[in-house]
Amino acid sequence: MYFFISGMDGNARTGTFETNHGSVLTPAFMPVGTQGTVKALSPEELISMGAEIILSNTYHLYLRPGHEIIRSVGGLHRFMNWDRPILTDSGGFQVFSLASLRKIREDGVEFRSHIDGSLHFLGPDKAMEVQIALGADIAMAFDECTPYPADYDYTAKSLELTAKWARRCKAYLESLRAGGSEGQKGEGLEGRRGACQPSSPPVFQPSDLPVCLPALFGIVQGGMYKDLRAGSIAELSCIGFDGYAVGGLSVGEPREEMYDIIEFIAPCMPAGSPRYLMGVGGLIDVLIAVENGFDMFDCVMPTRNARNGTLFTSRGRISIKRTEFKDDAGPLDPDCNCYTCRNYSRAYLRHLFLAKEILSMRLNTMHNLHFYLDFFKKMRTSIQDKTFAAFKKHWEEIFKRDIED
Repeated sequence: MYFFISGMDGNARTGTFETNHGSVLTPAFMPVGTQGTVKALSPEELISMGAEIILSNTYHLYLRPGHEIIRSVGGLHRFMNWDRPILTDSGGFQVFSLASLRKIREDGVEFRSHIDGSLHFLGPDKAMEVQIALGADIAMAFDECTPYPADYDYTAKSLELTAKWARRCKAYLESLRAGGSEGQKGEGLEGRRGACQPSSPPVFQPSDLPVCLPALFGIVQGGMYKDLRAGSIAELSCIGFDGYAVGGLSVGEPREEMYDIIEFIAPCMPAGSPRYLMGVGGLIDVLIAVENGFDMFDCVMPTRNARNGTLFTSRGRISIKRTEFKDDAGPLDPDCNCYTCRNYSRAYLRHLFLAKEILSMRLNTMHNLHFYLDFFKKMRTSIQDKTFAAFKKHWEEIFKRDIED
């Protein structure tokens, strides 16, 4: 994976990263395709609105239809007819969200499927095996997402596991890059925190690898404790990854605490690698993160809000079910050039939503994702033109209620 920084405005930056399936301009927004699909849209529609990369979910695809099935039909790109980059998460966050159904162990997490209650185990080796079988362009190291709130001792112990698992993920991938050389079972999980040497390579399992192996991102954890966050970055940098992500934010903490961690952590991260802020997608939050030097984002906010009738416009967010729109013949957003705004009125969109028509989800999702992707495009231009401060101020005024929510 190659990453080039092409412009700077303060700490905000534009760049390009190259993957096995093409290049992506940054700052980048990744629509979430949890189960191999961005809900309500086809891949062709995503491409038409400028999507360059999507995120898919390791946990969900492992359970259904199964990573072996996806590998047998040529990988996730062919399976879902998407020929652009795909980032897969490790499954750590989904396992974290199954608190009542999982048991954390030193070597991974035992959990019961939310679908049928069947028992499964997911650890660093398995998470890498699944992501490689899917054919991801960017794979995420397996981590434990620290809940909020969490005391210092719990967070420190959780970080120990994340560090061990990160070394194991790196060793697994390196063993495949070296030709699948076998290591010894059980080694590699005893390394002390702070050691730069990765764990011994795991026993090689997958039999038919994709032509190109994925780039691997390490995930910075440490909760709301700055010393733990700094230690996590130092250790991951020592191990060495293609990119670095920040997890454990937007998990219930006050927005002010999230901003404090973002502002602290960004300058500590390697400057020459992509910086990915996981699961954060509020537009005000994105602006603050980009201002501090983050490059990549994902969030279900535009798609989930679309299905619930909340739409993002150049005048702010609106709820399309409001009575004031029942006879409004105007477009949803006069400044938007998406398919929905070019062809349909607010009155019609309100009617579809209240009637619970499938077309409502499609048209609303088309608009919201187009809005997000266009927002990121304009943000990249503002950084290149060194007008990012004015861009940020403009959108903060429009979406200031995001901060109040």
